[in-house]
Amino acid sequence: MDVRRAAERYPGGDRDAGIESWHAFSFGPHYDPDNLRFGALIACNEERLAPGAGFDEHPHSHTEIVTWVVEGELTHRDSAGHETVVRAGDVQRLSAAGGVRHVERNAGDAPLTFVQMWLAPREPGGDPAYEIVRGIADSTPYAVPEAGAMLHVRRLAAGERTAVPDGAYVYAHVVRGRLRLAGEELGPGDAARLTDPKDVEAVAADAPAEFLLWEMRGA
Repeated sequence: MDVRRAAERYPGGDRDAGIESWHAFSFGPHYDPDNLRFGALIACNEERLAPGAGFDEHPHSHTEIVTWVVEGELTHRDSAGHETVVRAGDVQRLSAAGGVRHVERNAGDAPLTFVQMWLAPREPGGDPAYEIVRGIADSTPYAVPEAGAMLHVRRLAAGERTAVPDGAYVYAHVVRGRLRLAGEELGPGDAARLTDPKDVEAVAADAPAEFLLWEMRGA
């Protein structure tokens, strides 16, 4: 297990424009050849947008983009004609495939925080696709078969425990609260990268915890 702390993330965004970004993997000007990906995961970005702030239209290709809103509302619009508002508890996925452009903004009056995760598809190309699942439940994993990956959303009461999937690669990201995982305590923004975990459990510490688990196949 490789633990990466929130303070180790690469800073990004534009604070003068109301955009604060924290990158878990090599990203933009923060190039790190030893931190390009883990399993299918190539980015895990914590984004904070002030009211009215956002990312103007920009392109993506050959990437599965999965977004989890922590608080606030994210307005999404893309070149395939989709326009939606993503709220806390929703999972949004944009399959960039052969190419798509999109806009992401905080059109509301309250601050917006979301986690956006990029995965490399097993096969490049194809047509862009979009999906949103409203209010995903803890017991309902979200599959991204194009990347050979499964997202598990876990919300635990204080002291509650849950099993970690036995995937070839498992990535855990703490959204809120504190978590004990294989002898390590993780706080908000911390992450753990597990290779071939077996019989591992996660336990919420002294308060409720919410975290995201990616279960990914081997190469």
